[in-house]
Parts: sequence; C-alpha cells; structure tokens
Amino acid sequence: MEIVVRAVVVFVFLWGLTRVTGRATLGELSTFELLLYVTMGDLVQQAVTQQDFSVTGGLLAVSVFALLTILLSWLQWRFPRARGLINGTAVVIVRDGAILDRECRRQRLSDTDLMAAARQQGIRRLGDVDLAVLEADGKVSFFTRQDEESSGAPSTSEVG
Repeated sequence: MEIVVRAVVVFVFLWGLTRVTGRATLGELSTFELLLYVTMGDLVQQAVTQQDFSVTGGLLAVSVFALLTILLSWLQWRFPRARGLINGTAVVIVRDGAILDRECRRQRLSDTDLMAAARQQGIRRLGDVDLAVLEADGKVSFFTRQDEESSGAPSTSEVG
C-alpha cells in the first residue's frame, strides 16, 4: 500500500511540475532537457519504489500512474470545465502584428522563440500576423492576414 501512496504523491507532483514549467518549454525539448527528464524518471522510480526492486512493486507503481492518467482523461471528458485546469488553455500572444508582452512574460516565451516559431511556418514578419495563439501543448498557431482573406466561403462576386 505504501507504493500506491508514494506513486500518487509523485504523480501529482510531476503533473503540477509540468503545469508550472510552462507550455513553451513543453513544446520543444533540448538535448539537455531530455536527459534531465530521463534522469528525473529514474529518481522518481527510486522515490516511488524505495528499496523494492520486485517486479510486483514496479508493476504496481506503473499501474498507479496509468490509472491516474486514465482518471485525468475521464475527468476531462466527464467535466469539460476541468479541461482548462488539467491541460491548460490556449493563450493569444500576438494580436494585429503586435506581441502581447504581458502574456509572453507570463508564459515565459521570449521574442526569439516566438520569431523562430513564426519562421518555421514561413512567416517573415510579425506585422503579417493577425493572431498568434500559444496552444496548451506548447505549439504556436499563426493566423496571417492573407489566411483571413483567402479563407471562408467565396463572396457572391467571386461565384459568378
């Protein structure tokens, strides 16, 4: 039973840690961050199972993590209002070509990272961006003025 309690405590800690670190860091991992997370996984294993190296202890710890993950998924489905708390919500970071500094600061997203994300999507200038949204998974969605003009149903003058 001690392994179950330890697994729940560590799971809640890791979930909170990923929420606090911010979504920009979750979008792309550097080599160092990947190694850090792998090392953290080993430390978590030691904290959960203590000196229990049995197969049963390992299976029990992994099962608790899996069940808690399923529980979070079910809670999101059953209580849609909980989605924002569990996964986070999308945040507008650029509006009408202007960076919303306050939101970027809150999300710890630098101008350099924002420009790199824009370039990856073929956007040369933020002035061309009508709206940029930092998604809950750390990716940035850009909506340019050209997209706005070419999207949607054709006007009646274009149909004839």
